[in-house]
Amino acid sequence: MSNNPTGRHRRTSGTGLSAVLVSLLACGSLLTGCTATEAGDRSRSTSVPTSQVVADPVATTLRPDRLVVPAIGVDTDLVDLGLEPNGALQVPPGAFPAGWYSGSPVPGELGPAILAGHVDWDGAPGVFLRLHELAPGDRIDTVRSDGVTAVFRVTRVDRYAKAEFPTAAVYGNIDHPGIRLITCGGEFDTAARSYRDNTVVFADLVEERAPSTTGPQ
Repeated sequence: MSNNPTGRHRRTSGTGLSAVLVSLLACGSLLTGCTATEAGDRSRSTSVPTSQVVADPVATTLRPDRLVVPAIGVDTDLVDLGLEPNGALQVPPGAFPAGWYSGSPVPGELGPAILAGHVDWDGAPGVFLRLHELAPGDRIDTVRSDGVTAVFRVTRVDRYAKAEFPTAAVYGNIDHPGIRLITCGGEFDTAARSYRDNTVVFADLVEERAPSTTGPQ
């Protein structure tokens, strides 16, 4: 496993996010925004170790197009997030929209789909400003490019100090389709110019709605 993959990282629909483990997630400053990796200081971003996994060729064009979280008023398009040249996870380019790490499973596939968003950006509220308000049982809908809506239910919402981030629990393989929504949390450290914690929402798939019946209800 390399901290700077030499080949293109491919997701796997058969085994989830195989061996994609981020050792620590940092947050950006109020001036530059905040998400699952350092937005303001790339030298502090953490590389994403990957393994070479051959993707299911049928699934390679499938992606999530839209995220809807009714309990916190989120209805956003999704951009693809890849890896920076240094192996760090890319961040969304602004307060909106949220982003899907394209090296993770598509929502509804086996494994943890990873979505990241800013809590704020240039002093403006970000797409995941209210993420910490979610509670077990809340619904998360992801509308995919095939028209199917993958419906998830929140199982827990946790906040972790950056130094104690549970990498394996968030990014490790799981035996069912899941989703993780990630942003910053806790107090803002003015000296470090970053938030102290990360907020992570864990959710499990409960159903997939065909295109003819798709859409949040």
